[in-house]
Amino acid sequence: MTFLEMLRGAQERNGSMLCVGLDPEPKRFPAGLRGDASRIHEFCARIVDATADLAIAFKPQIAYFAAHRAEDQLEKLIAHMRRVAPHVPVILDAKRGDIGSTAEQYAIEAFERYGADAVTLSPFMGFDSVAPYLKHEGKGAFLLCRTSNPGGDDLQNQRLGSVEGSPLLYEHVARLAQGPWNLNGQLGLVVGATYPNEIERVRAIAPTLPLLIPGVGAQGGDAVATVRAGWRADAPIVVNSSRAILYASSGEDFAQAARREAEKTRAALEAAKP
Repeated sequence: MTFLEMLRGAQERNGSMLCVGLDPEPKRFPAGLRGDASRIHEFCARIVDATADLAIAFKPQIAYFAAHRAEDQLEKLIAHMRRVAPHVPVILDAKRGDIGSTAEQYAIEAFERYGADAVTLSPFMGFDSVAPYLKHEGKGAFLLCRTSNPGGDDLQNQRLGSVEGSPLLYEHVARLAQGPWNLNGQLGLVVGATYPNEIERVRAIAPTLPLLIPGVGAQGGDAVATVRAGWRADAPIVVNSSRAILYASSGEDFAQAARREAEKTRAALEAAKP
């Protein structure tokens, strides 16, 4: 089963557009786990168990594991996901961007070491920095396009020419992903929930691609505006929420609180469908 098939299957089975982001910060863990990086897997696994029937995808952010020398815990966590939620795809949020043999190694890391179904990539070194990932049959790659951070304007919102109407850089990335770069139908785009107008523009340029949309929840993205801008019946949107779910409670009920927050967000997203 390809990544896109898994994504569509999870969307239908779980009735969801919600991606649960896994950004573990030990200092924010609940009492009993707080400050203990050796328990990252335990914390995240309980979140996974609580939300496995609510999510279209899980998105572990690799830096939150690597910073605590917890890559082995990430491997163990993804293996746990396979056991408890084999129908829910895993997107490794790594934002890699390099060329040639180095990109080949990063692709092996994402798809063979960790066993992820998709990975996030920076496309700004060109197609030869993306191509090695597309050699892994059935795997997905989300290209950074219009990200949710304010500094995204520095590059992504700049015009490629001096003539009025010249495409913005993020529009050009969207066209490449929809067209010549998408050799095997493996590409998607990352577009931030904090920019619903840009989501709508990217969707118009790339009508068939899955969109990974971070920024709902703690970053302030509007769930309703996000869905109205990006949802299409035949092209999944994957709306990520991390901190609002992970840290819904600082008590022993953190997993139950995470589930309640995930249920609320999933319902809001579903209700916003046109």
